[in-house]
Amino acid sequence: MKKVLLASALLLVASPVLAASFVNGGFEDGTFYGWTNDGGTYQSGIYYNTGDPGKSAIVATGVDPISGLNTVYSGSKSARVNNYDWNYHYSTITQTVTNWTDPNIYFAYAAVIEDPGHDYAGHMRVTLFDETTDTSLYDVYFDYYTAGSVMGSSWHTTQADPNGWGYDSTWGYTDWTVVNLSIGAAIGHDLTLTMLASDCGYGGHGGYAYLDGFGAAPPPPGPVPEPTTMLLFGTGLAGLVGFGRRRNRK
Repeated sequence: MKKVLLASALLLVASPVLAASFVNGGFEDGTFYGWTNDGGTYQSGIYYNTGDPGKSAIVATGVDPISGLNTVYSGSKSARVNNYDWNYHYSTITQTVTNWTDPNIYFAYAAVIEDPGHDYAGHMRVTLFDETTDTSLYDVYFDYYTAGSVMGSSWHTTQADPNGWGYDSTWGYTDWTVVNLSIGAAIGHDLTLTMLASDCGYGGHGGYAYLDGFGAAPPPPGPVPEPTTMLLFGTGLAGLVGFGRRRNRK
């Protein structure tokens, strides 16, 4: 398993209780139905939650303008969490399912982060938390600088000028990564998935991520898939530290 780094604790609002499987896991209805959007500002290593989800969006099949990745892994839609512009933004999406009934969970994600040239870099984090046992089943965090050690050969760099400033800056991005979690021990439990993506902590550099194909069956790749890294994790590799939101929940 690749090295897992832990981010600063976040105060997140729990999503509504849902039925026995994740709702709209592929975002195919073109909305965030079933998901809770949240966000705020990230400044010098501290998250300030404002409840503003305005930087996330449902996107259709196409090409990411910075990385050249397919914006959708499976089907015709995906969720983009945060976006490429800057100014201290962070965004999250989260969903909770009650009484999970399958021995596996699959999802696909990719991230695009600008090189800030300083600390408090833009970053991405995705977690799957077992609410019933208060344990983490999956927790991956990386920023621009640590992505290479966490994601290995899936991490690439490119030059782009998405804000139209007349000069390119350096961006890093991952291939679409498909996660297959074997969670037979969590059958019957309540599970929460959360993805976070953030700008840098000094406000001048962007960062965002894509999420797609979440559910009990593996997401089939779309018609023009990008190179994909498969991550296989057994329940023996679980037990990582979950989002700080549970510790801070009021």
